[in-house]
Amino acid sequence: MQTLESLSEGIRENPEVSQRSARFSAESPLPNLTSMNLRTVNDVHSRLNETVVDDVIQVDSLASIRAALARARAEAKPVAVCGGRHAMGGQQFCSGGLLLDTRKLSRVLSLDGHRRTIEVEAGIQWPRLLKALQSGSITFAQKQTGADDLSIGGAVSANVHGRGLTMRPFVADIESLVLVGADGEPVRYSREERPDLFRLVVGGYGLFGVVYSVTLRLVPRRTLERVVELQTADRLMDAFDERIDQGFLYGDFQFAIDPSSDDFLRRGIFSCYRPVRDRPLPVAQRALSADDWRRLLQLAHTDKSRAFDLYAQHYLATTGQLYRSDAHQLAFYASGYHDEVGPGSEMITEIYVPRDRLADFLHEAADVLRQTGADVVYGTVRLIERDDESFLAWARDSWACVIFNLHVAHLRDGVARASHAFRRLIDLGVAHGGSYYLTYHRWATRAQVEACHPGFVEFLRLKQHYDPEELFQSEWYRHHCELFRSELECVREVA
Repeated sequence: MQTLESLSEGIRENPEVSQRSARFSAESPLPNLTSMNLRTVNDVHSRLNETVVDDVIQVDSLASIRAALARARAEAKPVAVCGGRHAMGGQQFCSGGLLLDTRKLSRVLSLDGHRRTIEVEAGIQWPRLLKALQSGSITFAQKQTGADDLSIGGAVSANVHGRGLTMRPFVADIESLVLVGADGEPVRYSREERPDLFRLVVGGYGLFGVVYSVTLRLVPRRTLERVVELQTADRLMDAFDERIDQGFLYGDFQFAIDPSSDDFLRRGIFSCYRPVRDRPLPVAQRALSADDWRRLLQLAHTDKSRAFDLYAQHYLATTGQLYRSDAHQLAFYASGYHDEVGPGSEMITEIYVPRDRLADFLHEAADVLRQTGADVVYGTVRLIERDDESFLAWARDSWACVIFNLHVAHLRDGVARASHAFRRLIDLGVAHGGSYYLTYHRWATRAQVEACHPGFVEFLRLKQHYDPEELFQSEWYRHHCELFRSELECVREVA
């Protein structure tokens, strides 16, 4: 049997590897975006959000945003905003509308070392931000994992999180932002300046305007040591608590994905990172190459137990290795690998449960996934602290986050099977007193939205209050308006 050592022999740990892969995957599949009308667009991960828009406009300045919105008002067309195009719920596209592509909004506007803040344009993506901060001693606290060609504006709109052990969602890292609203005027929002709109925009899925810039709070860059062990679901929360008491800053649990094994969702790779005395990183450390990652992804579809064994073997061999607290959050993204493993793609859902219910949830979720025939290719457990700042807060408590990445065949039966599995998982989370993340799909029922996001109808009402002409729209927004049409029609009649 080929070992992961032979797969990875001679590879060195290098933060630039992740940055190169991110740049590769960020190459635009839509050249000459401003030269054609009636464009067909799609998200780059699930490929299940194909949408025909009237035009795609690349914005590269505040003036170009204002001009694009003026055009939209003159032509009476709705506007959607996209960056890295990884969102899978249809938040960044709107059929029949103008699509503002923000990827050229990638400048650093200011860096204040004393206040530990950096202001960047909202289209900047994580590798470019990391490069801008590399020469200093401060950096970002958290980012999404799994891909890097994701915009900061998208992180604001979805109120993302990473794998920090004691961190709140991304709203905690935002000092302020500049938003261009329906009237075309740029306005700064923060906890002190117009806080009501600040709370709505962060986690507001692009429905209140175009985020032009974001001022982020920075933290000291730390040198971290990775500590890895195999752990079980039954003991996982105790293990998390122990690591937090020991001062670890980041960590997660990547669980076994073979439904035919007794280890399914019960056993996993528990990796945590603790700060150590700052020193140069060793020249040579174990790391997976792009070919290694693609091989593991193929095995995750065809031989799940072997994929987990090889992955665990690699991770266990990296215990004790050193990383920078920012660069270790970057990740290889295998753009287009779905074409190599057969038709279809992956869809993600994220379920939140009270931490003392995590083990029971994982045991029952394994049964649900077996019963529905779900094809799990990756999954992980992380922690999140309560968000008491954003209006549409998904982290309504300090929860355990369970992420399921399912392969979806792009056939009617395949999509139906995956959506059924996701709804079953949401129901299970609700039964344990939890919730789910609105970002990844539109497959939740109205009852599930109401149970998990009790402020959702009020969120839609406030959107229509601040944007009465509904200039900013998306397929995600239209879907949820249809779910709650009677409530929203009632509001309009009263008004």
